[in-house]
Amino acid sequence: MKKLFILIIATVFFTQLMAQDQIVGKWWTPRKDGQIEIYKLGTKYFGKLIWGKDGTKKDVKNPKEELRSRLLTGMDLFTNFSYNASDAQWIDGKIYDPQGGKTYNCKIWLTNDGKTLNARGFIGFSLLGRTEKFTRL
Repeated sequence: MKKLFILIIATVFFTQLMAQDQIVGKWWTPRKDGQIEIYKLGTKYFGKLIWGKDGTKKDVKNPKEELRSRLLTGMDLFTNFSYNASDAQWIDGKIYDPQGGKTYNCKIWLTNDGKTLNARGFIGFSLLGRTEKFTRL
């Protein structure tokens, strides 16, 4: 009986670990003009722009003048997401929009088939925001 209980606990723990890492991998941006790689660092999740149609495009819309000369490729556009098992979402992160130079609060979730990543950027409440869809490579 004790071994069965340990096996059940281990299975639940392993399943939980697998679920939270489902977003790790490469994703097309909504306009298919770039690719984001979602990766895990410690217990947090990040998303780096690894390819863009215009690989030499700079962060010209950044509100910080000293950052406007950096390349967008290689930048973390998604930062500091934590997995919330109760609703299968990655929460408390930020998303940077290089087209507008703004950073928003963000939450991420996957569609049931795991092929679409929904990222909802918002200010204040998630009801006041916009959802973008990223497609798995």
